[in-house]
Amino acid sequence: METTYYDHGAPAERWERAQMFFDAKDYYAAARVLEGLVDEVPEQTGPRLLLARAYYHSAQLRRAEAELNVIVERDPVEHYARLLLGRTLQRQGRDSEAEPHLRLASALSGDFAEA
Repeated sequence: METTYYDHGAPAERWERAQMFFDAKDYYAAARVLEGLVDEVPEQTGPRLLLARAYYHSAQLRRAEAELNVIVERDPVEHYARLLLGRTLQRQGRDSEAEPHLRLASALSGDFAEA
């Protein structure tokens, strides 16, 4: 198997590379690195969440939604994943599906509306 720049190095090195691309707003490159990393360590939330964020920022909304659904299925109280899932659904014009996720994210973060 031929190694490319995106999948070269130990998982920790690829994680740092992905974060570097993400911080530089090169979301496509970050996603390329993270796709392999998530395949290698599917149980870890951090790489999957950053992959979902990279997809979201590069307008790959269906892919972001799929990754976020995996996260909230495994950890229903992961409030940031809920928030991003709600915003991802909103960007797709699916407001009624987004609402429960956004409300739950708000409640989990302690951000309650004033009565």
